Amino acid sequence: MKTSNNKYEDGTDFAEAAKEHSKCPSNQQGGHLGEFSPGQMVKEFDDVVFSEEVGKVHGPVQTQFGFHLIEITNRTE
Repeated sequence: MKTSNNKYEDGTDFAEAAKEHSKCPSNQQGGHLGEFSPGQMVKEFDDVVFSEEVGKVHGPVQTQFGFHLIEITNRTE
């Protein structure tokens, strides 16, 4: 379970976990993908990013690229 400042109850930091476990090229940026608009990512990813609660980690979400944990840090309209 997540607490406020990007850490989980067990003390795990999302960015550090991404650096250690992610196979995505974004792993060196702590999993940070930057800002993107609807339609720029695969549908399964977009469905979560643009509809689920900000400030939480969602998933695992399966896409054609594998399974993902998605931390939504902010959303602009």
